[in-house]
Amino acid sequence: MPRFFHLFAASILLLQIQVHAEDRLPIIPPAAYTPEQAQAAADFEVARKGPVFGPFEPLMHSPQVMTLSRSMGDYLRYKSAIGNTMSELVILIIAREWTQDFEWWYHYPLALKSGISKEVADAIAEGRRPVGMSSDEDMIYSYTTELAKNKQVSDVTFERVKTRFGTKGVVDLTGIAGYYTLLAMQLNSAQYKLPEGQVGLRRLPQ
Repeated sequence: MPRFFHLFAASILLLQIQVHAEDRLPIIPPAAYTPEQAQAAADFEVARKGPVFGPFEPLMHSPQVMTLSRSMGDYLRYKSAIGNTMSELVILIIAREWTQDFEWWYHYPLALKSGISKEVADAIAEGRRPVGMSSDEDMIYSYTTELAKNKQVSDVTFERVKTRFGTKGVVDLTGIAGYYTLLAMQLNSAQYKLPEGQVGLRRLPQ
């Protein structure tokens, strides 16, 4: 009897943890927005031509952070000095580094559309350094992976990027990596779910 009781109690506790984990930062319905959230959502719609979605949904619990993050993304994603194709490559690398399912699911087709080959994208998904990358892809991959894994960038890699994209490009590239790391951390912390039926990244050995 005591053993059964302990097993039953453990099962209930596990269920409670799972339910809580799936509801850490629930999506706030627009009807429940505070005035600050309503203003942040309105500003988002003007800037992005659509309602709040994806990583910005959990961020709505702090509308000031959401708005500042969205504003930074308006530049880094669409107008950076390294261009949209290399930006999408950085995003895939960061999504893989953090095993962030939503970032990968959302940006994988965008990366392919922007000019990243399926072979390069799939190698990143599998945790491998892609072969056959262009010179730009190779230096962007090296810079981003060094920064993410080593927390530093070698002189050789830094100079390659600086020579190709200038100091502005170096700052923008680092900004994109940092920005999508921020979003990945927020999404992973919130345990944000993919749309029903969609499959995320394979978990790699540590």
